Amino acid sequence: MIKVMMFISALAILTACGNKVANVHEQTKDSLAAAPVTSTEVTLKDDRLNAIFRHYRLLTEALINEDGAAARKAANAIAAGAAGVSGQEAIQAAAEKITATPDIAQQRDHYAALSNQLIDRIKATGINTGALYIDFCPMAMNDKGASWLSTEKAIVNPFFGEKMKTCGEVKETIR
Repeated sequence: MIKVMMFISALAILTACGNKVANVHEQTKDSLAAAPVTSTEVTLKDDRLNAIFRHYRLLTEALINEDGAAARKAANAIAAGAAGVSGQEAIQAAAEKITATPDIAQQRDHYAALSNQLIDRIKATGINTGALYIDFCPMAMNDKGASWLSTEKAIVNPFFGEKMKTCGEVKETIR
């Protein structure tokens, strides 16, 4: 089951990356929504938002690993999958800005905006299973601070990569 889920996610990313965002919307939104979830994962009440969140997790991992190319791929899938989600314009805009730049610092700036949009949407729609943690790093964004979503209590900061991997704290839990 896990191999099938990984294959479907990888296929959705590859499909999204090989086409322009406008052409991918229809292909991606259906394939993302159909991806299975194991019982130990976080599942959101909004199926389309749930699909976007899976790619948000890949984006977060890419930024933690300082992999700009992987971040662009995940952001492209987010932009494509945002159709039909409440607040889609802001989500798409932030994701498309990440896709448009190879500069990891700029990607992280746009990631902060995307994270805020997703936090607001997930709070509004809710979670079916699991818990999400809203993490906050006071030093991100030139000491303005920034938040992100995590499925783990342990802090792994996407804003500084290896430099300050554990900088931050859990500010809130969404159940």
